[in-house]
Amino acid sequence: MAIAIKSVPILKDKAAVSFNRNAKASVAKKATIKFTKEIAASSKILAKAQF
Repeated sequence: MAIAIKSVPILKDKAAVSFNRNAKASVAKKATIKFTKEIAASSKILAKAQF
C-alpha cells in the first residue's frame, strides 16, 4: 500500500511578506556575534601553554 504524499504548505500575502522579513532579519542578526572575549581567553591559554 502506498503512502499518500502530503502537499507542501504555501505562504501567501501578509504571511509570506512577514516570513521573508523575519528570515532576512534573522540572517542579518546571525553575523553580529562577537567572540572577542573568547579569542582573548584562548590567546592567554595558548600563550601560557607556549603553543
